[in-house]
Parts: sequence; structure tokens; C-alpha cells
Amino acid sequence: MTAAHIGLDIGGTGSRWVACDETGAVLARGQTAGATGHVFNPSEQARLAAALQTIASSLGEQHLTAKTLTAGITGYGSAAGEEVKALAHTALGLSVPDIVLADDIVLAYAANFAPGEGHVIAAGTGSIGVHVTAGGELIRVGGRGILIDDAGSGSWIALQALDHMYRVLDHSGSFAGVQHLADALFADIGGASWSDVRQFVYGSDRGRIGTLSLAVARAAHAGDVAALSILRSAGAELAQLAKALSARVGTTALAFTGGVIKLHPVILDEIIRRLPDAEIQSATADAALTAARLHTGRNGAWAKLLPLVATRA
Repeated sequence: MTAAHIGLDIGGTGSRWVACDETGAVLARGQTAGATGHVFNPSEQARLAAALQTIASSLGEQHLTAKTLTAGITGYGSAAGEEVKALAHTALGLSVPDIVLADDIVLAYAANFAPGEGHVIAAGTGSIGVHVTAGGELIRVGGRGILIDDAGSGSWIALQALDHMYRVLDHSGSFAGVQHLADALFADIGGASWSDVRQFVYGSDRGRIGTLSLAVARAAHAGDVAALSILRSAGAELAQLAKALSARVGTTALAFTGGVIKLHPVILDEIIRRLPDAEIQSATADAALTAARLHTGRNGAWAKLLPLVATRA
């Protein structure tokens, strides 16, 4: 078995992992189901444990064993650190000092910027913006979950679409005018009755609800006016996160990341329209690879700072 440095980028709908050798060269990579750091919820703890075990099995199949682990996990907070490290120890056999944990947005920041260099806004299942100062202070905006906000996220888009669709039904007795949107949502839900929708929404986690944003995007590509309006609103909400960070920290480069940005061009168009003077870039760096290389000497600044930032999350 070959010992490897493992990097994980764990999101609500999917998890990506990379294994590197001591030089930072990639030995293997893969993906598995999503999870969150909400280990206070037994079902979420089980999801995370299952994802880690699947990754451990994949490593074993490629004759690799974990030497260190650096993981960015959506919804992670330092209060959950001991529990998450215990899960990683069980799955991968690592001792606690060899495990570094952070929120996935912090990992995305490390993948795209040096400390203090820019702002990152992430829009996947949830939405959040962060800035990490050169001294390791973590500035967060948004990211408070689907029940409070997460505006502009995949789950927000899905719920906005369902709300709009049913308001049309309430007022007119039919889905006329939003038929493309309704058909797309019902196709992904697996049924068109209120019972089907209720079971899907209220029996699901935010990750599964967020997958319905793909249906909204399909309707938008088909020209559905309501779907296009919802996606424009998502872009406007993400621009607000960028404005909030600029108000707190100052204007600097902006990087937008997450699956929502790729749903439809209208989202980024609206962001640009709302931020006409901003330096905007796509956050395309490989977060899992950045994590895997943390212990290889490839990025000394973040190797020292990321564990500090994680304790403040």
C-alpha cells in the first residue's frame, strides 16, 4: 500500500477526493455522494460516515492508504470538529493530528486566492460569501441555511420555483403560463400530485431539494419566463453577497463558484449587471487537489493558516 495525502471537497450533492504523493503529484481521484458537516443531525452524520467509508474503499481498491487528510465540508463548524475527526479516524485510520477540517467555502478560497487577496461567493446547495484576511480572520456573509436564507442557492431556486408555480395554480386553477417549469419540476420529483411534491420536499434534505434547480434551469433554457426570472433573481442575490463583503472588507477581486453559476448564463449576466465595476472571475481551481497538496509544501501560507481559520469557523 502507498501512503497518500488525501484532499476532500464535500458538498451537499456530491463529494470529490484527490490522493497525492509527497511531491503533490496526483495518484488517484474520484467522487461519491454528498454530505454535510451537520453531524448534530443523525441522518447527516450517517451520510458523512458513508461518504468517508466509500472514499476509504476506493483508496483501498487502488492500493492507497491515507497519510493525512484535509477536508472542506459544507456546513462544517469547529464545534463539530471532534465528531467529524472521529468519523474520519474510523473510516481512514488516521490519528487526529493528521486531519485538517474546514468549511468547503474556506477550502474554495484557499484554492483560488492567497490570504487577503479576494472574495469568494459560493452558490451550490446553499449560498455563502467569505474573505480570509492575511492574519487568518474569517469574514462570512450569508450561509445560514435554507430555513433562514441561502438566497441565490440551488435549494432557494427550487423553493422559489415551487412557490411561484403553486401561486399561479392558486389564482388561476391551472399551471398555464408556467407549464414548462411545472413539467420540469414534476419530472424530477417523480409525480405531479401535491402528495408527490409534499413527500419530496418535506421528506428530503436541502441537497435533494437543491437538485430541483436543474429542472428550473431546463425550463429556463426552454424559454419559460418565470424560470428565467427566478434565475435572474438568484444572480441578484449572489451579487448582494459580494456587496456585503465589499462593505465589510473593501473592494477586491471576486470569484464565484458552485454549480448554480453554471445553471444558465442569465445568472452570471445578472451578477455582472449588478456589479458593473467589479473584477469578476470564475473560481475554477480544484479545491480537492488544493487540499491534498496542503501537506506537500506546495502552499506554505495556507498550510499554516488553514488550520487556524478552521478553528474560527
